[in-house]
Amino acid sequence: MDISIIVPLYNEAESLPKLYEWIARVMKENKFSYEVIFVNDGSNDNSWEVITGLQAQNTDKNASVRGICFRRNYGKSAALYCGFKAAQGDVVITMDADLQDSPDEIPELYRMITEDGFDLVSGWKQKRYDNALTKNLPSKLFNATARKVTGIQLHDMNCGLKAYRKDVVKNIEVFSEMHRYIPYLAKNAGFTKIGEKVVQHRKREFGTSKFGINRFVNGYLDLMTLWFLNKFGKQPMHFFGLVGSLMFFIGFIAVLVVGGMKLYALSHGVQAMLVGVNPYFHIAILMMILGCMLFLAGFLAELVIRNSPSRNDYLIKEEI
Repeated sequence: MDISIIVPLYNEAESLPKLYEWIARVMKENKFSYEVIFVNDGSNDNSWEVITGLQAQNTDKNASVRGICFRRNYGKSAALYCGFKAAQGDVVITMDADLQDSPDEIPELYRMITEDGFDLVSGWKQKRYDNALTKNLPSKLFNATARKVTGIQLHDMNCGLKAYRKDVVKNIEVFSEMHRYIPYLAKNAGFTKIGEKVVQHRKREFGTSKFGINRFVNGYLDLMTLWFLNKFGKQPMHFFGLVGSLMFFIGFIAVLVVGGMKLYALSHGVQAMLVGVNPYFHIAILMMILGCMLFLAGFLAELVIRNSPSRNDYLIKEEI
């Protein structure tokens, strides 16, 4: 099979027939064998009935319509995870169900994967039709930060329209709300040939956006989580032990300084503040305690990692 198209959705019943018709037309024109996997993320409209209807109506021997229905709303990351797990095509395309992503982009995305040799190609909605204040500006700031932290020079890392080599989706795990950082997950897994394509962004025809402004706050927190896991996920002691030892050392030196100043004052007959009421003494003791706690946190994390069944999971490119 040439292409698997994964469409995560939540309450998009109105747009699904038009989207599928558009996809089918593009696939037929380019003579692709394909499957469309609709992942219904707990919709409370009749999205699932529409999907089952599309599956029943399909008569194309080169195409299949598949559906996955969650019992409740889990989020886009969960939908993509299940879609990736079910995909069978050599190239996997993800796109949103709201008709803002154009299926006409699929042939060129497929070519960039199969001919240009990219592992992953991300869309870039250079011209957007979203609200400039609530979406465009925060998106630019978010992507600038993501480029700095990840080292991946993409203008729109969170674009829903992406193409993947099959190996990529089978070797990464999308969890929590990490769908925003799939290129970073792919890079951390060793798939470093990541490209970008300017794609058309269309105005929403039906319904309303399912994402609020809080996604940008969550996005920064998730980015820091991924950065930390990539940097210290296998060796947490390298972070906690270093920071804890540094804090303990600084606190210990500060205690010596405070004690030395007290002894110096006593030896010269000068009245000095009691060590017990000196605020610097308490700050120094606090740093020593925090340093010990961080060191122990690193030690416990190492014990957890040592007993983890995935401690020796390494991605093998090929064997001969």
